[in-house]
Amino acid sequence: MLRKVLAKVFANWSVRIGGGVLLLLIALSAFAPWLGTIDPTMLDPGSQNLLPLSTNVFMTLDGDEFEPFFLMGSDSLGRDIWSRALYGGRVSITLGISVAVLAVLFGTLFGLLSGYFRPVDAVVMRVMDGFMSIPAILFAISLIAMFGNKLPVVITAIAVPSIPRIARLVRSVVLSVREEPYVEAAVALDTPVWKILWRHILPNATAPLIVQGTYVCAEAILVEAILSFLGVGMPVEAATWGNIMAEGRSQFNAFPHMVLLPGVFLVLTILSVNVLGDGLRDTLDPKFSKRSDK
Repeated sequence: MLRKVLAKVFANWSVRIGGGVLLLLIALSAFAPWLGTIDPTMLDPGSQNLLPLSTNVFMTLDGDEFEPFFLMGSDSLGRDIWSRALYGGRVSITLGISVAVLAVLFGTLFGLLSGYFRPVDAVVMRVMDGFMSIPAILFAISLIAMFGNKLPVVITAIAVPSIPRIARLVRSVVLSVREEPYVEAAVALDTPVWKILWRHILPNATAPLIVQGTYVCAEAILVEAILSFLGVGMPVEAATWGNIMAEGRSQFNAFPHMVLLPGVFLVLTILSVNVLGDGLRDTLDPKFSKRSDK
């Protein structure tokens, strides 16, 4: 059964293209120390505002000379944009995956409890409604302002607003599945509640959770870039795509590559994750598959 599902998933071209581009970006970020031409934190006043495909002679502290190649140019402090973009992918992709995992874990827990236990439903859903009423960006800015802009805080600030969406998704699945005959039979046999939730109900929510998790991951990467661009995300010295673009916006008219080239990494990552999510939805969602077949 699993082999058939995997074969169907990998036969989808959206999954192939989106997954392939995403794996390429992950590989570029993972091998940043070897693919980066220059240390992303190295400052060189003599290499300021270089255009892409430029070279410049650099003097080391030992008096040696070397001529680095700036594939994507340099910023106003002489730092290599290519190297910083590669290291920025580590932060953005790690953050996106972490946010998706946290949102899916807690959203699934709250959704299962709310959908299966009627007395808990009213309380949990009202709390979820309260979080949904707060704009995600505003909530993230408030939390970061209170607890600082460290990576765990930024991940939490972005993940919390995504939990209600996952919880409502799981709750809707539980409400429809718990009336099925096999669930009622398990209840009649006095099966423990945790076993009913784990074996009979949760598997029905796996496919929509995987699809929703990809969208949460893409949204988290975009929100982090927005927060960093506004100066309230990751620390300014951290190499993130939002920080790189924020540092180059003051010179955008003269050197647009400082913003546009790092933005290409951001766009490709979000687009690949969304395309991957669309492909997974086409293959894993039975209702959508039947609709598309017609």
